[in-house]
Amino acid sequence: MLSAAVVLVMYGDYQCPRSAAIYKLIKIIRQELTVSFGEDYLCFIFRHFPQIQIHPQAQRAAQAAVAAAAQGKFWLMSDTLFDHQQRLENGYLVEYANDLGLDIPQFLKELSKQVYVNRINEDIEGGIQSGVTTAPALFINRIRYTERWNTTELMAAVIAASH
Repeated sequence: MLSAAVVLVMYGDYQCPRSAAIYKLIKIIRQELTVSFGEDYLCFIFRHFPQIQIHPQAQRAAQAAVAAAAQGKFWLMSDTLFDHQQRLENGYLVEYANDLGLDIPQFLKELSKQVYVNRINEDIEGGIQSGVTTAPALFINRIRYTERWNTTELMAAVIAASH
C-alpha cells in the first residue's frame, strides 16, 4: 500500500516531446516537494502509453524501460530515453542499457522475446479505461489533471490534493 500523501500518475510515450517535457517538469516538482515535505510526500508512477501510429519507436523504448526495471534501473533508463528521444532505434537502446550497467544478454533476450509487451499493454488498457486517448496524461490522486502544464500550477494542484 502506498503511504504517499499524493500519487501522481503519468501516462507517457518515450518518443513524444510533450511527454518528455512533462516528465522533466514532474522530476523538478518531485525534487522540490521532497525537500519541503519529505520523501514520502509524492509518489510518481509512470505508465506506458506509446502512440505507435505517430511514434513507431515508442513501443520498443517502453519495452527497454521495463526490461531495465527488471534489473532495478527503470528511472535511469526512463531519464535516458527521454533525454535521447530522437535516438530510440534498437542499437541505441542496447547502448543505453550497456551505459547503465545492465546485464546485456538478459536485456537482449527479453527484448527479442518481447517479454514485457503484455505489461505495456496493461498500462495502455488502464489508460484507455481511465479516458486517456493521447500522451501525456496526468492523474493526481486518481483525478485527471486538466490545468496548465507548468511548474507553478502543477505543484499547486499536487499540494492541494494532499489536503
